Amino acid sequence: MTAAKTVATSAPNPIGVHALVWVGDTSPASVSHAVERTRAAGFDLLELSLHDSVNLDVSAARKEIADAGLKVACSRGLAFDADVSSADPAVVERGEKLLHDSLAVTHGLGGTHFTGALYSALGKYGAPLSSAGRANVVSVLRRLAQEARGLGMTLGLEVCNRYETNVVNTARDALALADDIGEDNILIHLDTYHMNIEEDDLVRPVREAGDRLGYVHIGENHRGYLGSGHLDFTAFFHALADIGYRGPITFESFSSAVVAPGLSGDLAIWRNLWSDGEDLARHARGFIAQHLAVSGVRG
Repeated sequence: MTAAKTVATSAPNPIGVHALVWVGDTSPASVSHAVERTRAAGFDLLELSLHDSVNLDVSAARKEIADAGLKVACSRGLAFDADVSSADPAVVERGEKLLHDSLAVTHGLGGTHFTGALYSALGKYGAPLSSAGRANVVSVLRRLAQEARGLGMTLGLEVCNRYETNVVNTARDALALADDIGEDNILIHLDTYHMNIEEDDLVRPVREAGDRLGYVHIGENHRGYLGSGHLDFTAFFHALADIGYRGPITFESFSSAVVAPGLSGDLAIWRNLWSDGEDLARHARGFIAQHLAVSGVRG
């Protein structure tokens, strides 16, 4: 697909970090802290969750991010009262507005990647996705993708586990949804934490996504320090090398040491997996860089 080939350039993969490693909100002071810590730790990209975008000063944040020499990406999930996978038109309308507003924020920050669970609320559903709900997802994201194309942006379908959505749980689910949406700036977003729960292994989904893979989250099976769990990151990075992936690779980890009101509950962040975000992030930066080097992803 055209957009995916544009993402997969010969440039080295930007190594990113999720802002929730540093701070729990997007107030001006928190953004300044996250930008400075991201730069100091040697990352190339900062990912901002837009769950708190009402407090985000977009123009000030854009300047700080640019002045630090960083790239930016944005992500989000929806809420049950603003869910584009609902069969209720009013709920879908609220979700669609939230998505278009978030796309505008991402563009205003200078980002080209808007990704996440853009297709549903972030939480456990009590029933399978309905055919009417899926049709709503397709039509809403088709319109969003068309708007994004006019801004030179891509949308990522993050593959999340069954306890956080009933829409997309595997790479094959995401590929099928992208096919139905039918816009070539819809890309697949794989996350090793979710893959560990839903996929047979960490290799086949990467190869199936191929040049439609546009964004990657690296996280341990428990979302703590990379290498402290049981995930086979060597195989995963080799698979990225096999497909010539050149998109962002962003470290994502959560702990109750950094509380994001609302989102921490949605993601079931009940305990401290770490207490020192700076040590965690520096370790992750080195871990990812080493795996990129030895796997040949950047070769």
